Amino acid sequence: MAAPDLLLGPLLRYVDESRATVWVETSAACEVSVVVDLPGERSATHRAETLGLHGHHYALLVVEGLPAGRRLPYRIEAGGRQLWPPLEESWTWPASEIRTPDLGTPLRLSFGSCRRAGDDDAASVQLVGVDALSTLARRMVERHDDEQSWPDLLLFAGDQVYADDPTPAIVDRLRERHEGRADGDAAVRDEIGDFEEYTWLYRETWGPDAVRWLLSTVPTCMLLDDHDLRDDWNTSQSWREEMARQPWWRERVTGAFASYWVYQHLGNLSPDQLADDQLLGELRAAPDQETRDRLIDDFARAADDDPSTARWSFSRDVGTTRLLAIDSRCARRLDPADRHMTDAAEWHWVHSKATSADRAEPAQHLLLATTLPAFLLHGIHHAEGFDEAVAEGAWGAWAKGPAEKLRQAADLEHWAAFRRSFDDLVALLREVAGGPDRPASVLLLSGDVHCSYTARVRLPGIDVDRTAVHQLVMSPFRNPLNRRMQIANKMLDSRPVRALTRLLAMAAGVREPLVDWDVEQGPWFENGVMTVVLGTDGAASVEVDHAVLQDGHQVLSRTADVRLRPPQRQRARVTSA
Repeated sequence: MAAPDLLLGPLLRYVDESRATVWVETSAACEVSVVVDLPGERSATHRAETLGLHGHHYALLVVEGLPAGRRLPYRIEAGGRQLWPPLEESWTWPASEIRTPDLGTPLRLSFGSCRRAGDDDAASVQLVGVDALSTLARRMVERHDDEQSWPDLLLFAGDQVYADDPTPAIVDRLRERHEGRADGDAAVRDEIGDFEEYTWLYRETWGPDAVRWLLSTVPTCMLLDDHDLRDDWNTSQSWREEMARQPWWRERVTGAFASYWVYQHLGNLSPDQLADDQLLGELRAAPDQETRDRLIDDFARAADDDPSTARWSFSRDVGTTRLLAIDSRCARRLDPADRHMTDAAEWHWVHSKATSADRAEPAQHLLLATTLPAFLLHGIHHAEGFDEAVAEGAWGAWAKGPAEKLRQAADLEHWAAFRRSFDDLVALLREVAGGPDRPASVLLLSGDVHCSYTARVRLPGIDVDRTAVHQLVMSPFRNPLNRRMQIANKMLDSRPVRALTRLLAMAAGVREPLVDWDVEQGPWFENGVMTVVLGTDGAASVEVDHAVLQDGHQVLSRTADVRLRPPQRQRARVTSA
């Protein structure tokens, strides 16, 4: 029997001081090995059997016993041959590495969202711009000996794949697959419909050489957003009811959740969490593929029917920094009279993680990742509050329908459009920033809105010199707004429009929030990536890079360096003076 091929990966997912997880997809069932080069000309091999789901084969290997603070090259083997790095002469990228953290150095976390698939050819650049991830990979290679400039962690804040608007190449495959079929809805014939078609999206998105090497070398964590399934997903109860009536919806949502679980969510978990994961244990114990397919599909359908059956939120600790990723899409409560971004059980979990209830020592930096920004450009914030109030009946029953249509048409579905949850989040920020164990910084990391900016958040009564609170938004990695939409966004944040939407919100009975914020940098509309740099001395800063063409070369260009919080020792000197 021929040795299997490596179809996708490796993706380096979780890394701590002594452990790592590596994800792969192979062409056939097999035993996969990760061989890690250790100091002293030694190597260690870690093996796992693939897991078969819907005719595809995956492995998530747990690597243990690693030395802290080291760069450790690794390779993937199966069937008696090396699958990674590729042995072809055309492969010129450096060896993939597991870099275990040195907790005495600053943490660098890069993030963004909204990435259209495509290569780096001129046609793709013309269509969707320069790819921020590809240019990040090339910059890392240029600085290969300067590991302190590399990201230690990469956060994908939603919309890695576009199931509702795939590339022309995927559309051609869809039409070929469904040619001659009389069933199906013509309105969605060019959209992703099931698990098999989702695998095409992930292979296309993560397959280009530069991105593949990047994901093999930098640990990643991931959140899903609406385009992972369909635009406006869970915008409102009426949207869900309309989708439930569509004959194609059930298969689409089953494929979406099942593929998200195996391609994105599993790698968010630590080795300890993987060992305790009920679904993973059941799948590994299942006697055959038919049983596994039924288990994963039942899980996916239940996750859509009852969000409490699955938690997509997760947390990850790196030294004294806690990353808390909040699912702001699947766990929503959509009752128009009691709208929330998450249900009560999910929010209780978020609260416990944000307040470090499970840590022996409180977090020095708290990163709250949510795909949808909490603190928007002010004109949009007030517009969303106004629309929600009217949709709930503030101006009478006659206006509820039009307001609901506007909510969907204009994507008015961020935290400001779930005002109860917005207030809960502000209260959580006040509790964390005003408590006895307050962190040096609380940074909200978001995407979705196809522009990027930084905003300073002020909580009345909270000393901003003790805890810096900022909203940081980076979107897109690669999917820029057209010029008309860029102008519309700028107009929405102009002083006259801000004043108008604020008056409308007040007229609909929307209270002024118990928080204030100012957009200090941006908005920018180019493809890009942000990197937060968090020091062990309490310092926090952000680097803003945008992907551009310079003299015919695709590069990352530094747009801004923003200091969010000075180091503690510097702050102490200023205070004493």
